[in-house]
Amino acid sequence: MPIALITGAASGLGWALARAYHAAGYGLLLTDINAAGLAERVNELGAERVLGLAGDITDPALHQQLLHACSARFGRLDVLINNAGITHRSPTSQTDPAVFRKVMAVDYQAPVELTLSALPLLRQSRGQIIAIGSMAGWMPVLGRAGYCAAKSALGQFFEVLRGEAARDGIRMLLVYPSFLDTPIDLNALGADGQPAGHARSTIGQVRGADWMAAQVLQAQTQGRERLFPDRGSRLASLLWRIAPGFYYRKMSARFAAEMG
Repeated sequence: MPIALITGAASGLGWALARAYHAAGYGLLLTDINAAGLAERVNELGAERVLGLAGDITDPALHQQLLHACSARFGRLDVLINNAGITHRSPTSQTDPAVFRKVMAVDYQAPVELTLSALPLLRQSRGQIIAIGSMAGWMPVLGRAGYCAAKSALGQFFEVLRGEAARDGIRMLLVYPSFLDTPIDLNALGADGQPAGHARSTIGQVRGADWMAAQVLQAQTQGRERLFPDRGSRLASLLWRIAPGFYYRKMSARFAAEMG
């Protein structure tokens, strides 16, 4: 039985991924900062093939606990899915730098450190790493400077690791969703670190978490290296590269509410 470790698994895309991989026959190690929500999810799936361990994904001690629990319960790790994330909606110049540090810690530093710690287990299984990035890492999105920076850094790190880890038989899938209908935006931080008080602006079609999870599982099964599931956002990222002035004019009009 293959084993998958999924971060941010109590809600949104993480929970959709947990259901999809469970249905595909995987044993699961799930983690989330929401202990009560995670316990409910484990009970919903059933404890026979599922283990939950709650904690703050930015804490290196949790990483060691997760990997120890994975070895003790399952004896192997085949797929590491770095899904946990947070975002913010706030003008850059008005945002407390602590917000940027928090977003970077969750969206970049945590998956980097967890992955490095998991490499010995993944080498043994010749397993796979899946990193959930964002199209915001490919193009600027007004009011999301910290999120764009974190997702851009995430993509670059794992592209480098891809080439290095391939020597150990470890495969890599980088996923670049656009806007999803998940709690990550409902829980977005504002400029002061409190919940954002205004509705989000979007580009392209807003997809559901179940649809996205199915795309991820299919891409992994097919051995794909990168997944760009939303055609509209991919075209927007190309527009940014070939006509940045036009892109900024369109972005400024669409995201005027983000600027206050």
